[in-house]
Amino acid sequence: MDFNLTEDRRMLQDSLTRYLGDKYPVDHRNKVAYALPCHDPAKWEELAELGTLFALAPEDAGGFGGTGFDIMVVFEALGRALTPEPMLGAAMASRLMTKVGADQEALLSGATKYAVAIGEVEAPYELDQIACTATAKGDGHVLSGRKSAVYGGQAADVILVAAMLDGKPALFEVQASDAQIAGYPMMDGGGAAEVLLDDTPAKLLLADASDALTDALNAGALALCAEAVGAMEVTHATTLDYLRTRKQFGVPIGKFQVLQHRAVDMLTEIEQSRSITIKAAAELDGPDAARFVSMAKNLIGRAARLVAEESIQMHGGIAMTWEYPISHYAKRLVMLDAQLGDTDYHLSRVMAGLKAA
Repeated sequence: MDFNLTEDRRMLQDSLTRYLGDKYPVDHRNKVAYALPCHDPAKWEELAELGTLFALAPEDAGGFGGTGFDIMVVFEALGRALTPEPMLGAAMASRLMTKVGADQEALLSGATKYAVAIGEVEAPYELDQIACTATAKGDGHVLSGRKSAVYGGQAADVILVAAMLDGKPALFEVQASDAQIAGYPMMDGGGAAEVLLDDTPAKLLLADASDALTDALNAGALALCAEAVGAMEVTHATTLDYLRTRKQFGVPIGKFQVLQHRAVDMLTEIEQSRSITIKAAAELDGPDAARFVSMAKNLIGRAARLVAEESIQMHGGIAMTWEYPISHYAKRLVMLDAQLGDTDYHLSRVMAGLKAA
């Protein structure tokens, strides 16, 4: 496997990292992340102008990427800056729209914000247990039900909704203005929404969407893994800098061997996380995508928690303050595990796949 980025991906990584470092400092991020709409619309437009969204779609859909590695490059950079922009919904929506051959011009230009509504309170990820229903009405359909924890739903213009049609999960397009949306900030920054549908008009995109929805969930989980890798790297670097400068008994605390060992353990976890994310990215469009994505999500969920906890412990009380960036990175790292399936869920998914094999 070639671990080197292509020239196009390297250019995207460099420009995106430089932009976020200059224009999206942590203090600005915290200012916009914890109150609706939980992102900065002006920065969203600038990210779109950089071509960030075009990296999420293949060439035949109007983009210039669309592979697992393209998703990884984008979300790793977003993770380094803790960017709360609703990019996850765009990435998942682009995968779905590519599957159905829908026009993505509005999505890729950033003119229209998309979110994907799959999970429900009683069926967070089980497609065969979706309670939201679709009913034919006139020349179209109407949807009824509730979608829970729709990431980016608080800012979306269009929502792609999974609903049961003739006993199978189908994919529908719903205008956000037609649905009842209760947006809220998440505890680690960024936004989500509860989407209430009551005879809401919808456009049918795909009648049997099980495979497409599974692919979107895999892509979303991969994106979160990459985001975690970026956030862990910054957390580790910040911790090392603190160990070099904080003095106790007249010497930097980084001189103490026990802290050196703990810092090395953090680095080991990060490198393992990066490696398995690369593997998941390589397999995203293959037959074993679900297995490798779940393996990555399980490992990274555990690694991210360890990195978060160790960074706080080695910093001491300062790491718990709002003003210090580590508190926000640690919070995000812990909460990433809860999105699109936690460690236990993805472990059971891997075990189920092994039994089936």
